Amino acid sequence: MRSAEQLHTLLADKNLSKDLHDIAQKIKNEERITFDEGVLLYEKADVGYLGVLANYIREKKHGDTTYFNRNFHIEPTNLCVYDCKFCSYSRLIKERAEGWEYTMDQMFEMVTKYDGQPVTEVHIVGGVLPQYDMKFYSEFFSRIKAHRPELHVKALTPVEYHYIFKKAKVNYADGMQAMKEAGLDSMPGGGAEIFHPEIREQIAADKCTGDQWLQIHEEWHKLGMRSNATMLYGHIEQYWHRVHHMEELRKLQDKTGGFQAFIPLKFRNKDNQMSNVSEASVIEDLRNYAISRIYLDNFDHIKSYWAMIGRSTSQLSLNFGVDDIDGTIDDTTKIYSMAGAEEQHPGMSTRELVELIKHVGRYPVERDTLYNIVTDFKDVVFEEERPNYFALPVINPTATKN
Repeated sequence: MRSAEQLHTLLADKNLSKDLHDIAQKIKNEERITFDEGVLLYEKADVGYLGVLANYIREKKHGDTTYFNRNFHIEPTNLCVYDCKFCSYSRLIKERAEGWEYTMDQMFEMVTKYDGQPVTEVHIVGGVLPQYDMKFYSEFFSRIKAHRPELHVKALTPVEYHYIFKKAKVNYADGMQAMKEAGLDSMPGGGAEIFHPEIREQIAADKCTGDQWLQIHEEWHKLGMRSNATMLYGHIEQYWHRVHHMEELRKLQDKTGGFQAFIPLKFRNKDNQMSNVSEASVIEDLRNYAISRIYLDNFDHIKSYWAMIGRSTSQLSLNFGVDDIDGTIDDTTKIYSMAGAEEQHPGMSTRELVELIKHVGRYPVERDTLYNIVTDFKDVVFEEERPNYFALPVINPTATKN
């Protein structure tokens, strides 16, 4: 294993400071690093050092395997009752003319457009409005399952669930049970932002708190279900806020084991109320992926969203702890493009994803949402004349999204 040799070389480096040497030794010994050591990594460790440690952990867990899935997104609305300062996607209700509000029938039509296509997941997340309530989503999830039982429904963040449960006057436990019975299969990781109230109150004061976000995931995990987690980084937070955020996730994962993947989300400054804040560099992106992999020792997967950071940075991230680059998406999300992401029309065929992964010496594996292997593409060779992949149709909604 090349990463083991790199770690051995790092530990033999006489110029390495004692504190960084001790952390590297902990990684070799499979020992957990502390909060203070997490902060130290952000403050003192260079990108090369972090890459060695993160890649060692990544290859020990997954070897060269890199996961992706075939998915599409449905974003019910970009109108929202909340006013998050970092958000380029949502519009307040008073700005209704700039947004869209899909009916259930319109959303169901988006699902049926994929009939006969080998997608395994529909990812549903959007703004918060009163009409998208508990009854609405329960019926929508049930309609999807009645139409296509095997399609995995990954839907809504705690921000949305907190609102609809409060409106329905049900507690988190009963609410999540009802969503499971309606057909919800897993939860995405959005809405986490930064948990610490010192930052959260400045960037997203009016939506659910960090503690409430964690409570809703905990209730979902108690039902034996799985979810993801995110962190919005590279804005007004300090390094210790990032470590605090990951510490809260690590503690809940110790308790429930319900998280599958952690996804660092890069703050993008286009067309939002924080446009004056500079974005993190690519080097900082890679450092953050690596520290996430090192700190979250009880998370199986670290994911980079290629649609948010671009294809080249996603390829680089595969040597900094990342083992998953999400899915085909097929230009069905506007959340990242409206914030200024490199990919303005995010969509890749299966062949493109496979080749992107292979070009950096990793092995592509198509998974389902729960990381069951669908197809191992390690030794698949695509024919030039007749590519062995399915081209997914592009949704062209009637409502204007840009």
